[in-house]
Amino acid sequence: MKKYIVFLLPFILNFSLRAQDLLSELNALDSGKKENVIATFKGTRLINLHTIETLTKGSLDFRISHRFGEINTGGENLWGLDGPATIRLGLDYSITDNFVVGIGRTSYRQYFDGFAKYKLWQQQNGGKKFSLVGIASVNVTGEKDQNKAITGIDRYENFSSRMAYLFQILVARKFNEKFSLQLAPTLIHYNLVDRANDKNDIFAIAASGRYKITRSLAITGEYIARPLKYTPIQDDYFDVLSIGLDIETGGHVFQLFFTNAFAINEVQLIPYTNTSWKDKGVRFGFNISRVFALRDQSKSKW
Repeated sequence: MKKYIVFLLPFILNFSLRAQDLLSELNALDSGKKENVIATFKGTRLINLHTIETLTKGSLDFRISHRFGEINTGGENLWGLDGPATIRLGLDYSITDNFVVGIGRTSYRQYFDGFAKYKLWQQQNGGKKFSLVGIASVNVTGEKDQNKAITGIDRYENFSSRMAYLFQILVARKFNEKFSLQLAPTLIHYNLVDRANDKNDIFAIAASGRYKITRSLAITGEYIARPLKYTPIQDDYFDVLSIGLDIETGGHVFQLFFTNAFAINEVQLIPYTNTSWKDKGVRFGFNISRVFALRDQSKSKW
């Protein structure tokens, strides 16, 4: 009998361990463990605007954004490809998985910008129904006052006159593996406006969407609406509509699109877009993003 017991003992122990593992798995399912929903959008920006996405701690995102001229300039101007063009170079760094800071320089009106982006909470399976992110940015123009030689007055005599601020709340939900949607109430404040009748505070709300076609391709869209008129007398600026295509290739994300916004910086494109799709004041643009890991990221969420 003792021989049989010694012979069967390893099988009994193995069965016991397997039973314990199965019980642990069942307990985990019963506990309703919540998992974060990832890749609501593939990049930290969609076309012109931020998304709710943040990179893994220690990531450096180098971005090149480019807008060509208007296609209604015709074949002589190669439908806008000959220019004029505007470009933005940017660097974003993830201090934590949920906290990102960044700087950028835009050629149009020589704007410098710095921003902070914090993810307040993340959509979860069996938990939170949407993700919520807050963004604040400071923007400074480096241009010279072209009218100073004529008027003798420098509109930028005070440095504070060069500054503008942006505040956004991003609310996004990934409905399934293909479709994601985001809403972004936005407030912009200018210390000094361009025209006497312009308002210093501009409110806008943006809707952004992404529909995944294949593993590496997705259709994207943005619409930025300004419910209130920018000037009390007349408003010769337009809402911004952009339609694009995301292409993922390894560590790169290429974003190709058409938009009626010439500017790239949000404090410029939201208030001051002066062309529309109706008059073919649309231009081709692209964004290129390359992410560098500055620390070990064995648990990257991408």
